[in-house]
Amino acid sequence: MRRCLPWLLATLVFALGAMTPAGASAAPHPWIGVKGNHLVDGKGNVVRLLGVNRSSFEYSCVEEERLFEGPEDWASVLAMKSWHINAVRLPLNESCWLGTGGVDPSLSGAVYRDAVHEYVEELERAGLYVILDLHWAAPGHHLATGLLPLPDAEHAPDFWRSVAGEYREDRSVLFDVYNEPHDVGWECWRSPCTVTDNWFGSYQATSLPELLAAVRSTGARQPVLLGGLDWARELRGWLDMRPADPAHALVAANHTYDFSRCEGACRKALANIARHVPVVTAELGEGDCRDGYINPYMRFADNHGISYLGWTWNTGGRWDCEGGPSLIRDWEGHPTPFGKGFKEHLRRLAKRGEAP
Repeated sequence: MRRCLPWLLATLVFALGAMTPAGASAAPHPWIGVKGNHLVDGKGNVVRLLGVNRSSFEYSCVEEERLFEGPEDWASVLAMKSWHINAVRLPLNESCWLGTGGVDPSLSGAVYRDAVHEYVEELERAGLYVILDLHWAAPGHHLATGLLPLPDAEHAPDFWRSVAGEYREDRSVLFDVYNEPHDVGWECWRSPCTVTDNWFGSYQATSLPELLAAVRSTGARQPVLLGGLDWARELRGWLDMRPADPAHALVAANHTYDFSRCEGACRKALANIARHVPVVTAELGEGDCRDGYINPYMRFADNHGISYLGWTWNTGGRWDCEGGPSLIRDWEGHPTPFGKGFKEHLRRLAKRGEAP
């Protein structure tokens, strides 16, 4: 029996190791901050976020009677990471996070927040940065089921005080305070105003500086993304309108697709902003499921140190290259034609040492 003991111990260690996801503890949680016009890691090295969006926390809890769509396991995280990404953006739902609007209690409040937290932890264990984004919001007693012109004053500040408070010590996280401001001007973007939504009618909106203040009120000092106008496509005016940030960690955020192009003056504005603050293209996609638009845009972004994240790492149903841009054909990560262009570009950057 003693002679067999070393073999038994080795077998037990191997078996226990097999129960742990491969590499789960190998990657330390990353750290991110802002220095000048760059995102930086804990050692002060420049970081460019190259990643994907992982949609469904914004809609599954209010439309599909579930918290999340698709796999959340370690293998699915490694499939994403195999594309040489270092960041994942998670769109969130205000009603589900706060438990407002009559959302099912089994899909909201602490249950929803715990599900988000567990997935964030899984991504961070893989060494990935995570952007938390307020995507769907709603005023009053309404349920968040879509994109408001601006977030509502009743719930959005509470949302960010709650989110930032929970993740205050987590320096792998960035905050994207509102997904896509639209059908408003810079005055409303900067100061509270009353806006009209086709679905909810008139309501009191909060401003992006107020949401920044809500984040900072918790003591959180992580980078904060502020999107521009016209569904976050238009950033001309961003530098003049940006609020003061006590943490000196503001990031300009834009979205661009082949059907909402950023060319000419738009790119000139981005290049200028990138000389002053970090710029993150939080959504980059192509509705025709090809790569004719994203390839030159990524080359432009590379030349100006701009980060970008593809929309979206989802497949089937809502995102299938017909319903909306999808990077993948299946959850194992086989790319669509659009995804192939994105994946191959990141592979080339990695080969040159410019991507993870």
